[in-house]
Amino acid sequence: MQLPMQLQLASPAAREWINRRRENVRPWLIFVNTQKFKAPPNVQRWSKRLAKNVEYFQSNYMFVFIGLILYCLITSPLLLIAVAASFGACYILSLKNAEKKIIVGGHEISLAHQYAAVGIFSLPILYMAGAGAVLFWVLGASFFIIVIHAYLYNIESILGSDEEPFDLQMEQV
Repeated sequence: MQLPMQLQLASPAAREWINRRRENVRPWLIFVNTQKFKAPPNVQRWSKRLAKNVEYFQSNYMFVFIGLILYCLITSPLLLIAVAASFGACYILSLKNAEKKIIVGGHEISLAHQYAAVGIFSLPILYMAGAGAVLFWVLGASFFIIVIHAYLYNIESILGSDEEPFDLQMEQV
């Protein structure tokens, strides 16, 4: 999957993690194929299916989570303004630090500490804009969507299964 812009991250570990996630995105047509949705026959298969689906579609689930965050930002103008102001303040600080380091009380303040200060001062504004409610809504909705998808998606039809089908097990009894 190719993003329209290249991310510039300072941490090589973060860059590597994001690149791995982008490379491991499964085709979306397979991810949303409703013909593959089928309830598992028993609890043991449910837990194995849940684990296999989470492992197999991990990157897709991450993009579902990001999509829900973007949805909440777009539908909440006040929160969007608050987040944009916070990122704008960080951007201005990065420009100021490129020209001249900021010194307070004879000590040079690192860019990371400046970002932390912006984050701390942004917390009350984000709280008033409803970021806490959005956070819990996104976490709850993501969890619900991921668990329902992982529970119902028949991953065995893609990966194959080492176990006998449930119908054959019943005939042998």
